[in-house]
Amino acid sequence: MTEDLPGAGELILLAGLGNPGPQYAGNRHNVGFMVLDELAARVGGKFKAHKTGGEVLEGRLAGRRVVLVKPRSYMNLSGGPVVGAAKFYKVPPSGVVVVHDELDVDFGALKLKFGGGDNGHNGLRSITKSLGTRDYYRVRFGIGRPPGRQDPADFVLKDFSTVERKELPLEVDRCADATEALIGTGLAAAQNSFHAG
Repeated sequence: MTEDLPGAGELILLAGLGNPGPQYAGNRHNVGFMVLDELAARVGGKFKAHKTGGEVLEGRLAGRRVVLVKPRSYMNLSGGPVVGAAKFYKVPPSGVVVVHDELDVDFGALKLKFGGGDNGHNGLRSITKSLGTRDYYRVRFGIGRPPGRQDPADFVLKDFSTVERKELPLEVDRCADATEALIGTGLAAAQNSFHAG
């Protein structure tokens, strides 16, 4: 086991961020949900409502025990359901992995990291506040910056462009691969494999 491996041998909590409801399903802000749905397909199960305020699925990925969590709250309240599930399953912050959209990473690129700020992301801000620490893993799915003077808050609540939608299934699949690599081989090895240039 390497020291940069999430959860060192224990259960890992994988949280994907998004907004609930069909009107948000295709939004850039919901890419965390899209990746979790792909991981759920790999686990071979269905999400079930949980008393902690999210939908959960327990299983195995990359040889590790995992619980997948999709909050049923809006993005800016993600912390409650994520931390509720972490406490319920007794997962420390070092075993929490959050998959989310990232404005400062180009579409088609991924960045994995441990700790750091929220970079204006309301979901991360809520999780950090609820956890009481920034020390958890992040899988950052690049959505790029909005064109021209478009407000980032509007941009993240729009669906991916036509061109992006053609690539989206491939990128979601790749992000799921990166998440599995992170929990299976550790942060440094996953970064070496999935960070472009």
